[in-house]
Amino acid sequence: MKNQNWLNVIQWNEQGLVPVITQDVSTNRVLMLAWINRTALEKTLQCGEAVYWSRSRNRLWHKGEESGHIQKIVDIRLDCDNDALLFLVEQTGLACHTGRLSCFYQQPENTEGNIQWIAVDPVLKKPSEIYK
Repeated sequence: MKNQNWLNVIQWNEQGLVPVITQDVSTNRVLMLAWINRTALEKTLQCGEAVYWSRSRNRLWHKGEESGHIQKIVDIRLDCDNDALLFLVEQTGLACHTGRLSCFYQQPENTEGNIQWIAVDPVLKKPSEIYK
């Protein structure tokens, strides 16, 4: 893309990344939090599907490239501090690599002063069936 001014408005961190909250446009459910760099954001706009920066893989990651669970971009928003993005998407399949609809599936449970995280959303598809 020729005009880079729109990218320069974003407050990238020291690694050249900003967080992206991804939300299902039809249900408003928060699906995941990921990171994006300039190249990934440009590719997202070019192809109309979510492309992130994978910190674990240390490379661009087109969501669904292995699973087929893509995220079609409906809208992109930049927050008031210019340091976080919101992707509103049409989710195909599941957002979480654990086989759940959303990556936000754990909730704190307090049992007699003992607090622990418990999974409150079911696994809808085994990860071994998603990633062969």
